[in-house]
Amino acid sequence: MSTGVTPLRAPGSDRSPSRYRGDLVVLGVEGALLVVAVTVGAVLNRAGVGLYADAAPLYATWRPHLGWGTPVALAVAVAVVGPGTRWARTARWGPLLGVGYLAAVGWTLALALVDGWSVGLTRRLTPQAEYLHEVPGVTDVRRMLAGFADRILDFQPDSWSTHTAGHPPGALLVFVGLDRVGLGGGTAAALACVLVGASVAVSVPITVRALGAGEAARAVLPFLVLLPGAVWVGASGDGLFTGVTAAGLALLAARGPVTVVAGGLLLGFALYLSYGFVLLAPLALVVLALRPGRRGVALLAGATGVATVVAAFTVAGFHWWQGYDRVVERYYQGWAADRPYGYWVWANLAALLLSAGPVVGPALRRTLHSARSAWRAGAGPAEPTAPAPPVGGSGPVGGPLVRDLVRHRRLALVPRIEALGPTVLLPAAAALAVAAADLSGMSKAEVERIWLPFVVWLLVAAHLPVPARRWWLAGQALTALAVNHLLFTVS
Repeated sequence: MSTGVTPLRAPGSDRSPSRYRGDLVVLGVEGALLVVAVTVGAVLNRAGVGLYADAAPLYATWRPHLGWGTPVALAVAVAVVGPGTRWARTARWGPLLGVGYLAAVGWTLALALVDGWSVGLTRRLTPQAEYLHEVPGVTDVRRMLAGFADRILDFQPDSWSTHTAGHPPGALLVFVGLDRVGLGGGTAAALACVLVGASVAVSVPITVRALGAGEAARAVLPFLVLLPGAVWVGASGDGLFTGVTAAGLALLAARGPVTVVAGGLLLGFALYLSYGFVLLAPLALVVLALRPGRRGVALLAGATGVATVVAAFTVAGFHWWQGYDRVVERYYQGWAADRPYGYWVWANLAALLLSAGPVVGPALRRTLHSARSAWRAGAGPAEPTAPAPPVGGSGPVGGPLVRDLVRHRRLALVPRIEALGPTVLLPAAAALAVAAADLSGMSKAEVERIWLPFVVWLLVAAHLPVPARRWWLAGQALTALAVNHLLFTVS
């Protein structure tokens, strides 16, 4: 089993003067994209085009401000960029994960508190458009599920609120469940989003390490701690969803059928958190393909977990496809009908940059370069030659010849794919999901939070040269601080 990094040059081993030139070029392209997206967004807003985003490409308003969280956020950033970066390379694995999680929670809470305890956290999930608005009305869960799809469309007396209508019923059930166990209200809901969302600083490295790339797992952890997308993790439902989906993939990567079934159950439930989580399929397949052990058994176990959840919701009365069909109609009953696809299809990528941070472009560039090297290195010896057909012989030879050629090509392909490893395949799968979501037209704006479940896997590519990591981490922190202090972000 390839580690995903063995065939590649060790980070920091390239001592040529131009080793960062490509990174700087990509950084320049990122900056240009952001400037153009902001400029065009401002022009379109001034012209009265229905972007419905005052600070396009972000769904936010311009409001420079400071808050109680400002000094705490700066302290966390300095600690991670300074000694934290070095410690991540040498610390024992267990303590590293524990400290990483606490630092991610601290970073997310500090960013939220820049807006204040009430505005930044406790009231963030209480507006009419949010899930909590509907919680008091759910007195019979079975009845709610059976009639959920009938309340998706807008302009009827009992229409669901915007966020509830735009998601399957699992999202509402999460907050109903919190309320039932005594954790109702905006404060508990917001803290749940923070605590679960910050767990990606544990789940993602665990997954990468389980798939054989231990060094890359250590490299990505500080980038997950200082995730610029933490601005939206605290507090939005999408932050919570990000933590749930990452945990599901981590369980798929773990050894043992029980954990794989548990991962399947979580990912199955994720389908009822957001319709867009069908796009997690490429990530799940990559994890199952690279995990050690019997992959066929793991695939069956994971599929069993997913099928169990789907069956449970279907029996309870909610049919996923019916819900999705009505969500598409509801989507175009609102702002999506006016938001121009021609702007958002590329401006979404600028919003993604602010959520993933400036490191994402250079990291993906290096990953692409590594993929080419690993693909060649994984080729191994020359492909076996299929037996030549007998000259002048009798009997059919086409069938066996074709079968041999297919078999030989398949055998040659396996080591090439394994040589790519998680540091290439996980970001590639996440990029594929983002591209599909973007081109679908169902993600016009607000992707800085909606795409968080894929952003954290893009950052697996951040297996950068050691001398440069602190600079890139500083850039990540500055991105989050600038967004949070210049804008008022809303969910």
